[in-house]
Amino acid sequence: MFVTKAFAQEAAQEAVEAAHGAAEAAHGAEGAFPPFDASTYPSQLFWLALTFGFLFWFMSKIIVPRIGGILEMRQDRIAQDLDKAHELKSEADEAIAAYEQELADAKASANEIGNKARDAAKSAAEAERQKIEKKLGEQLAEAEKRIADIRDKAMADLGEIATETTQAVVSQLIGGSITKAEVTKALKASEGQEKSNG
Repeated sequence: MFVTKAFAQEAAQEAVEAAHGAAEAAHGAEGAFPPFDASTYPSQLFWLALTFGFLFWFMSKIIVPRIGGILEMRQDRIAQDLDKAHELKSEADEAIAAYEQELADAKASANEIGNKARDAAKSAAEAERQKIEKKLGEQLAEAEKRIADIRDKAMADLGEIATETTQAVVSQLIGGSITKAEVTKALKASEGQEKSNG
């Protein structure tokens, strides 16, 4: 069995070497590059047409529709994104307009509240001022009354003091005494004379 296998391998190797030698001999004999050999043009053109037709069919039926589908899907996605962006922009514009309106309303409300607060404070201050003026007027009237009372009392006392002083001065000057009635009569006469002169 070992002899047969070894013999078969040697025979196969010799056959390969012989085929290789024949190919080299044929190649050396012709000397032309096979694609440029005119005798192979018809087969080359056949295989070129067959390969081109297969590639054209493969591109038109499989590759181009897939690329077209991808491009169409991307175009749809871009259109959806643009629509969404326009929608979001319009929502943002509406939100900005609503915010500005609310801000204007808040400013107007704040101004109105400020005006009301100012008017309320002014009226409260005016009421307080009138209340204080009334109280001060009452206190002033009371003070004037007390002053008038004190003045009247002082004038009454002054008349009595003047009468007593006059009695004392007259008694020292003339050495006699004078009654209150005589002093009062003399003072009234002098007051009447001042009034008529004034």
